[in-house]
Amino acid sequence: MSGHAAITRYPAPSEQPLLRAALRGALTLLFRGLIRPSLPISGQRLVLRVLTAVHPTQPGVRRQAGQLAGRPCEWHRPQGASHGTLLYLHGGAFMLGAPASHRALCAALAHYAQLDVCALDYRLAPEHPFPAALDDALAAYRCLRAQDERALFIGGDSAGGNLALVTCLRLREQAISQPAALLCLAPVVDFSGVQLHQPAAGDPLLNPAWLELAHACYCAPGVDPMQPWISPINADLHGLPPLLLQVGEDELLRNDSLRLAEKAAASGVRVRLEHYLGLWHVFQCHAGLLHAADRALQSAADF
Repeated sequence: MSGHAAITRYPAPSEQPLLRAALRGALTLLFRGLIRPSLPISGQRLVLRVLTAVHPTQPGVRRQAGQLAGRPCEWHRPQGASHGTLLYLHGGAFMLGAPASHRALCAALAHYAQLDVCALDYRLAPEHPFPAALDDALAAYRCLRAQDERALFIGGDSAGGNLALVTCLRLREQAISQPAALLCLAPVVDFSGVQLHQPAAGDPLLNPAWLELAHACYCAPGVDPMQPWISPINADLHGLPPLLLQVGEDELLRNDSLRLAEKAAASGVRVRLEHYLGLWHVFQCHAGLLHAADRALQSAADF
């Protein structure tokens, strides 16, 4: 049965105007200004580590290093009994990022949803191009499924949202039970780049040249970037679990979420799309600092 995605558009937040302006300015200067193709990827990784070295803590959530399916990971566990596990795949254009760069976001999800959140340190390109990251995500999911009979969820942001979505497609192909729900924060789903959004306020993080670099690093020569395992907008989406998409207005990848929501709903998937005006790519990483980020993650927990 086909249908339409349930879309909620949230107006630009009115509170914390000085903080929002400061964050936008800092991201434009330090992220978009420094993390660009002219800087070697090792340097880009260092910049991101420095930018995310300090993050708000989440009271009542304990962080613990671990191993899952042969890869390092970080666990965020809430106090008291949890309701299940969320496998979280961080963003970073398939080249950057780690569980440490997404601690505020993962800890907030653990707190709001009362879930054990496992942030996987999957292999990165260009050292490990497609399908290494996807193989790691699939192996981690299968390991969690074998270890724990409780509810299992999967989610991710940006490149990690792509991996979470494609992992579900691979699970369907292999007749493995799907997660209870799928969370995608501004996922990249179309490597063609032909429908990038041009926000009037500008995107303080992403620029087209950097996205092209990410695509080139992730896809080795001879690999078709339009195949569904890389550009899932081209996939048959039937049979996916309930899907929550969150996307900001001020980001190049806005249209990926809008198009994915409509295609998934037309394929019979239960979809909710939350479109946040006045906010940027994966603003949820400012959890514990930006009220709009906390509200978005509370909504994700409710879903």
